[in-house]
Order: sequence, then structure tokens, then C-alpha cells
Amino acid sequence: MNAAVTDDDVGKTVVDAAGKELGIVANVDNGRAAVDPNPSIAEHVFASLGIEGEDEEDYVVTESMVESIDDEIVLQGTI
Repeated sequence: MNAAVTDDDVGKTVVDAAGKELGIVANVDNGRAAVDPNPSIAEHVFASLGIEGEDEEDYVVTESMVESIDDEIVLQGTI
């Protein structure tokens, strides 16, 4: 099952299929999530407030990579 990432997912934790934490969603643009692999405390706070931010260390997660979305975003497979 592939799930669409939306602006409501900013700040959610992203994990692989084994549950390994990979970062948090920093920004969503056209169904593509920018995931910050090493978020600072300030970035966690901004994301929890819905304030989006993106930087050069972020990586992109697309809908085809997502297994499920609930309290966290679970990707297909492991890294």
C-alpha cells in the first residue's frame, strides 16, 4: 500500500520497515517529503508547530516509498 504524504505529516518520524528511525518530515511539496535525518531540538519544535524547513542534508521520500502513515511514516523495506 502506498500512502500520500501531506502537509499534516510535517514533524512526523520516518522509520524503515524494521522500525529504525530515519529522521523527521521537515517539508512536504507536491506529495514529496523532505526528511531531515539529524533534526536539532529547534527543528523538532518548528516541525511540531507546523513550520516547514528544508536544508541540504534532507533526503526526499516519495509516495511509492511509503508503506503506511499513522503516528509515524513507515517506509517499505529497510536501510
